[in-house]
Amino acid sequence: MADKVELMGELRTDLGKGASRRLRREADLVPAIVYGAGKDPVSISIPHKDLHKACESESFYSQVINITAGGATDAAILKDLQRHPAKDRIVHADFYRVRMDQEITVEVPLHFLNEEECVGVRLHDGMVSHNMSSIEISCLPGDLPEYIELDVLDLDIGDHILMSQLVLPPGLTIPVLELGEEHDQVVVTINEQRRIEDEEEQEATDAADVEASAEVKSDDAEGESEEADD
Repeated sequence: MADKVELMGELRTDLGKGASRRLRREADLVPAIVYGAGKDPVSISIPHKDLHKACESESFYSQVINITAGGATDAAILKDLQRHPAKDRIVHADFYRVRMDQEITVEVPLHFLNEEECVGVRLHDGMVSHNMSSIEISCLPGDLPEYIELDVLDLDIGDHILMSQLVLPPGLTIPVLELGEEHDQVVVTINEQRRIEDEEEQEATDAADVEASAEVKSDDAEGESEEADD
């Protein structure tokens, strides 16, 4: 588990869109809100450089964060991050407080191991296809992993791994699996690579089919024209 991220903020009482714009433009601060855990929401501002740096770490999006503002520190997870549509700027952040004795549900990244060395790739020129890059898990905040590893070393062409086959650390569950087997999705598959020759042959076949279809339509049109002349 990664070390907790520490963010320092300031309480803000000047709220609204105009105030948020001034924070971003004049003080290079990001307006944010911290809510949840049975407490009142708190509006804060965080230095853009600090939040931007934190966002560079993959674990920031799935780890417990310590946020200090107004003399109080809250343990929270990132719930929403709004970015400028054209600039590398963060415009707003939402943080959800957590209680260490209550489970939380978080999207955690998947890390795939031994992709180049897996049987299907190494021996049969296969290709690893990621059907999922992250997975939603539930656990206590103290058990939250930075990521979940998935070893594909022994997979051959046509093999796959389902969500139910993931080896999870103790204390973790996958909520969607509780809804039934039909929700058990494929996480990764080893597929046979389509050869260039096969693609060219298929393209030629498709082109021939199109040409034949065009000829049939042309013949039909000529037949109709002759009937009309008669």
